[in-house]
Amino acid sequence: MIPPTTASAMSRRSGVLMMVSIVVMLAGCAPTPEPTPTAAFASEEEAFAAAEETYRAYTDALNAVDLDDPATFEPVFDLTSGDFEAADRRTLSELHAEKYAFRGQMTVVRFHGISSRSSFEQVEASVCVDVSGSDVVDQSGNSVTSPDRPDMNPLRVTFVLSDGRLRVDRADRDPGTACSG
Repeated sequence: MIPPTTASAMSRRSGVLMMVSIVVMLAGCAPTPEPTPTAAFASEEEAFAAAEETYRAYTDALNAVDLDDPATFEPVFDLTSGDFEAADRRTLSELHAEKYAFRGQMTVVRFHGISSRSSFEQVEASVCVDVSGSDVVDQSGNSVTSPDRPDMNPLRVTFVLSDGRLRVDRADRDPGTACSG
């Protein structure tokens, strides 16, 4: 025969069971430790390859921009950061407001990794972009591009690691970049 239990014994047992349940539930909700950050790239060659892929995607995104449709600007902004992104936003908005249009295509003809810093969180490269097949035109189809613009755009481009991927952060004309032959 099981001895009868008192109300206070049942109350203690219920309290203990409730505490065990709460501890089990809290253990399931406890925050997991943050993973230790690791380098995004195993080597400088990987970082340079990712930078080149980013810049080629950026050029493709610019080539796909329809200045009549600001939604087409977003892929460009997704590949850029900082002041460079702000400048692209400003430029594309101004071209849209003027009702200009892009014609033709730009092409990356040379990409060369120069340096990387801080676990590949910043990468620099020299880039040559052939702009001879591209133009910006007004509503009448007349070019608004300077007739003095060279066919090749030699650049020194800086990429920064953001959210696990490289983004174009800066691009400066670089007369020291050899774009011919």
